Amino acid sequence: MSEIPEDLLYTSEHEWIRVDGNRAEVGITHHAQSELGDIVYVELPTLDDEIDTGDEFGTIESVKAVSPLYMPVSGRVVEVNSELKDHPELVNEDCYDEGWLVRIEITNPEDKDELMDPAAYKEIL
Repeated sequence: MSEIPEDLLYTSEHEWIRVDGNRAEVGITHHAQSELGDIVYVELPTLDDEIDTGDEFGTIESVKAVSPLYMPVSGRVVEVNSELKDHPELVNEDCYDEGWLVRIEITNPEDKDELMDPAAYKEIL
């Protein structure tokens, strides 16, 4: 069974979001990284990119596949995890902490209402 932290919200595309006021951290779930296998490359947006809910904001490449990353809520990119450039395996090793992808400033707080809580995410797995 995949790890599903209780303090996060989730998308059906297996992204997670940790909201703190009008800021949020985004990553992929334990289930997603496990399905992908060994991650070898992560392509992320640039600072100040404005990304709408559901839009592709990058890709994650494993030895098996290349998968798009989808933004859980609308926002402006305020930080990207530069560690992933040289160490993409951090997503496999610690997807909920060291392996986060981007930090954003949320531009539409109501977007969070469309996300799943841990119980709902467990149901789709």
